[in-house]
Amino acid sequence: MPSTGPNGLGFHHVAMKVADLEASVRFYVSGLGMAQVYSWGEGDQRAAVLDMGDGGMIEIFAGGSGDAAGRPEGALLHLALRAHDTDESFRRALMAGAKPTMDPTDVTIDGTPPKKVRIAFCKGPDGEVLEFFQSDDL
Repeated sequence: MPSTGPNGLGFHHVAMKVADLEASVRFYVSGLGMAQVYSWGEGDQRAAVLDMGDGGMIEIFAGGSGDAAGRPEGALLHLALRAHDTDESFRRALMAGAKPTMDPTDVTIDGTPPKKVRIAFCKGPDGEVLEFFQSDDL
């Protein structure tokens, strides 16, 4: 796992919801040279994780409406920070004024193979959605 900074955090991924998952994966993999490292789900519940080559990732979810280009935020869903300790990072964010949207939770992503992660979500001062993401191998 890439290292985290002195505060126990590092960049993990940006998540997007797209209208055409295959076209987006093709764009980022064939067009921009990223590597698809993980995928899961079926239909509008499909998702893929792409490695940018430096340990940073893009997570792409199917099921977007196709009108994201008309919104100021586009298809962006959240900014994920790699956390050494999700619970502590979440606690610190709340103490700094963040609003909780999902308490720290253990989740198994149902891909091949399944991946166990610990995540939490909150909203930052401008309403941006932040995820704290703890995993040994993703």
